[in-house]
Amino acid sequence: MDSYSRGPAGEIQSQPIGDAFLETARRCKDGLAVVSRHQAVRFTWEQYAWEARRTAAGLRALGLRPGDRAGLWATNCVEWVMLQFGCALAGVVLVNVNPAYRSHELSFVLKKSRMQALFLREKDQRSDYRAILEESRAGQDLDLNEVIYLDTPDWRSFLREPDGVLPPVDPDEPANIQYTSGTTGRPKGVLLTHVNLVNNGRFIGQYLRLTERDRICLPVPLFHCFGSVIGTMTGAVTGAAAIFPSASFDAAATLRAVELDRATALYGVPAMFIAELQDPALPTTDLSSLRTGVMAGAPCPIQVMKRVLTEMHCPEIVVGYGQTESSPIITMSRVDDDLETRCTTVGCAVPETEVRIAAPETGETLPAGQQGELLARGYMVMKGYDGEPEATASAVDADGWLHTGDLAVMRPDGYFRITGRARDMIIRGGENIYPREIEEFLHTHPKISDVQVVGLPDQRMGEIVMAWVRLKPGEAAGEDEIQDFCRERLAHFKIPRHIRFVDEFPMTLSGKVQKFKIRQFEIQARGLA
Repeated sequence: MDSYSRGPAGEIQSQPIGDAFLETARRCKDGLAVVSRHQAVRFTWEQYAWEARRTAAGLRALGLRPGDRAGLWATNCVEWVMLQFGCALAGVVLVNVNPAYRSHELSFVLKKSRMQALFLREKDQRSDYRAILEESRAGQDLDLNEVIYLDTPDWRSFLREPDGVLPPVDPDEPANIQYTSGTTGRPKGVLLTHVNLVNNGRFIGQYLRLTERDRICLPVPLFHCFGSVIGTMTGAVTGAAAIFPSASFDAAATLRAVELDRATALYGVPAMFIAELQDPALPTTDLSSLRTGVMAGAPCPIQVMKRVLTEMHCPEIVVGYGQTESSPIITMSRVDDDLETRCTTVGCAVPETEVRIAAPETGETLPAGQQGELLARGYMVMKGYDGEPEATASAVDADGWLHTGDLAVMRPDGYFRITGRARDMIIRGGENIYPREIEEFLHTHPKISDVQVVGLPDQRMGEIVMAWVRLKPGEAAGEDEIQDFCRERLAHFKIPRHIRFVDEFPMTLSGKVQKFKIRQFEIQARGLA
């Protein structure tokens, strides 16, 4: 048999996000909708809808119209979801901005996205966002003309009483832009439509068997698809409540949130679950309310999954696979799959989704059991990369197949196992990192002649970043100097954990660097095998 599978039949709804959100709010009116524990905020669905409408009215008062773009640069908070669904109601395209961005990355996104408004905090324990923004705007010709700080009176002044008027929204148009690093070294804006997001949320909810009686604990970041689609979008179409334990991941706060708010579902990348299992409070925390959850973003060690099922009382936790370009979920295990299936595969195709394994050289569908590139097709494939038709055509072929760049094998039963990556990507704690972006940045260091970046295995984070650096003749530098240079301008997760200074790189006869040899050398030298 061929490595081709189609998920179960399902109804694709051509519905704007705002309509789906308001339907749920009317149906679940008095039920719990949102808890932001670090802000001491709790909304019923009626309150949630009211706040989203106020946000939509504020966006319209700024002069934003359907199709305009508004950026959101913040860690998890109640304002994040007010803007998520307020933008949907107003037809404004929400641009997710990673809170870890520094000036180098933010400058690019401000220009590329053409956002007209940006919402952010002035500062938190991690960053002075106002200072980074000012540095990023310097000397740039931008469309940005409205900057609203969430932790000042600006925010309350921005909100408006709803006038009952909402614009018509085309569900096939983009609702969200999420930036994903690319092999060109520059992030690409993934255009995700209302149809993409509403239906992916619905099918995820079906696989998790979520209803308005469920409460999802979300320690994962909202600027990722994991938080804003698998999390809050799924809640918006099922009625399940979203619980934010803290602004950014905190294992102890997550455990407290599960116990005190009686969460029934818990999300996270494997590194988060590992941190929770290692937290001293785990043995005395009541997690008996948990039923299900999602582990995604990196391969799950089987021993970790066993402990999550037993020690964290989460018997129906599932594993999901996808990427930003697929809204994100392509395959998912089921709550009643056995442990081995949930740990050794990424599940099977979700409804209305086609998946096949193709030979990278020819594109032909391979027989079951043979390794090739995983391709996906269906309603969930992105509209494209923002303003980049060539990159879009490279990622989505003429027949509508999304080329994921991941190597996989399909079992005869239609379950898939990810075996590697066709593209040169590092996944650190669920964050996708393309070495080319870091390499291009490091080439701006005045002492560096050349650099090669690879990923190394790490028990906690899945992978970490490693750089081999060749300095210019006569120059000297240490690891700290290079890391400090990165720290000022790059997101923390992209900073090389290890740096080795070398005189040459392993090369092919044609002059191509053999990164696999760099990785093999480091794994052996550091005892990581």
